[in-house]
Amino acid sequence: MNFLIRTSQPVRIAAMAAAIVCLPIGALAQTAPAPQRMAPPPAKQKPAPQAAASEAPAVQTPATQGFASVKTSGGNDVVARVGNANISAEELRAYVGALGAQDQAALAKDPALLSQTVRMLLANRLVLQELTAKKWDQQPNVAAQLDRVRENALVEIYLQSVSAPPAGFPSEEDLQKIYDANRGALLVPRQFQLAQIFIASPKDADKATEDKAKKNLDEILGKLKAPGADFAAIARAASESKDGGDLGWVAENQIRPEIKAQVMGLAKNGVSEAIRLDDGWHILKLLDTKAAYTRTLPEVREQLVQQIRTERATMMRRAYLAELLKRHPPILNELALSNLLDSSRK
Repeated sequence: MNFLIRTSQPVRIAAMAAAIVCLPIGALAQTAPAPQRMAPPPAKQKPAPQAAASEAPAVQTPATQGFASVKTSGGNDVVARVGNANISAEELRAYVGALGAQDQAALAKDPALLSQTVRMLLANRLVLQELTAKKWDQQPNVAAQLDRVRENALVEIYLQSVSAPPAGFPSEEDLQKIYDANRGALLVPRQFQLAQIFIASPKDADKATEDKAKKNLDEILGKLKAPGADFAAIARAASESKDGGDLGWVAENQIRPEIKAQVMGLAKNGVSEAIRLDDGWHILKLLDTKAAYTRTLPEVREQLVQQIRTERATMMRRAYLAELLKRHPPILNELALSNLLDSSRK
C-alpha cells in the first residue's frame, strides 16, 4: 500500500523554513525553488516580558496522598520517591527548565510525559546510589572519563551563555522581513483526501496468487458499479483495507505519477479505475480537495522565531570562538601528531 506515495522526489526548501513547515504526512515535500535566505537585521534588544504564572492546586489522589506533607531537608516538597531516592518539586522544575523549547512544549501538550520523566529521574537516582555504594566512580578510568565529561559540559554551558541572542530578538520588523523572504518555502501544496481499496498482488507472485487477486478485483469492481455502492463498506470488506480505506490527506507532490494521473481527473466522490502497481491493485476514491496555500505568519511565528534564534546563536558561537582563537593562536606540533598517528596504526 505504501507504493501509493512517491518518496524519491528530492526536497528543495529554504534551510531556514525547513524546520518550521510541520504538515500532515505527505505534505512535507516542497518542490518550488527556495528563495534567497535573508540574514536577520541587527536586533533591537527589548526587555524580556514578565510571565505571569499561577500554579493550580494539585488534586490529591490515593497515589499522592503520602506526599502531601513530605519535604526535603531544604524544605522543598517531595513529588516522587523510590527507596531512599527523592525528587523534589524544585529539582523537577529545574530539570524541566533546562530542557529545550520543543521538549517543554511536548510536556505541556501531554502531561503524562511528566510522569515518565520523573520515573526516569528516579531510575537514575537508584543507579547512582548503587554505583556510589560500590565506589565504581572512583576507578581511575571512570574518574578520567568523568573529568572529560565535566570539562565538555562546562564548555558547552559556557558557550551557550555567551552566544544567547538578546531576549527581544528577532524584532517584529525583522520577523516580517524574514517571513516575506521565505514565503515560497512555506507553500503547502494542493492536497487530496483519498480512500483506497487495495488488493495485494506483487508482480513476482505466482500465477495462482495473481489469478486469485484478479478474481477478487473483478468482484469488487462489480460491487462498485452497482447503484448506490458504498465505497467504505466495500473497502472494509476487503481483507487488505481498513477504516473504510481512508488514507487521509495526501499532498499532490507526494503522489506517484500513475496514481496522480487518475486522481487529477476525478470529481469529488469519484472513483478511479483499477491501477496496477508493483505491490498490487489500487482503486481510489477522491473524498475532498484542499487548494494550495501559503502558511501565514501567525501560523509559523513560534517555530520561525525559534529557528531564527537558533541560527543567530550558532553565528554568535562561531564568532566568539574565532575571536578567542585570534587572540590566542594555537600552535600545533605537526611532527608529533604525525608520529602519533603512525604509532596508532602499528
